[in-house]
Amino acid sequence: MIMGLHHNAYRCRDSEETRRFYEGFLGLRLAGALRIRESMTGRRTDVLHTFYEMDDGSYLAFFEAPDRPFDFKQQHDYDLHIALEVGNDELLRMFEKGKAEGRQVRGVSDHGFIHSIYFRDPNGYVIELTAKQPGHDGAMDPARNGARRILDAWQDEKMAATVQTGS
Repeated sequence: MIMGLHHNAYRCRDSEETRRFYEGFLGLRLAGALRIRESMTGRRTDVLHTFYEMDDGSYLAFFEAPDRPFDFKQQHDYDLHIALEVGNDELLRMFEKGKAEGRQVRGVSDHGFIHSIYFRDPNGYVIELTAKQPGHDGAMDPARNGARRILDAWQDEKMAATVQTGS
């Protein structure tokens, strides 16, 4: 049985630059760092793996791997974003903090069941801070929200479009 998320791991350009954002700006504690000099298959490498702790005991983790090519790019929200939960007061505080520091900040976006703001980290990843709103639990309850019906309708429409275009 899956009990929860331990960590998600992403590549980073520079571990200290990443630490300044996640620990210094967002306030996530640098909880661990692991230098990897040899892979489990015996390949020589030199990688730093860092972990930033969230209040629920899960972590965001990063790999700085200078010997491994990686195409860092500005991610679009639909391609990849990391959404972190905060309270409503913290959402507004971080919005103001981001503006005061001259960071690019978007929002506050009202998605109905959550309110969100968006930043970019030094690696180009979109970081969403999100605060639950009244009705959140109902909006995320598949017995009430029709998630499976919506997904099935999406798939049916894609299949119909494919048949019509012959692709």
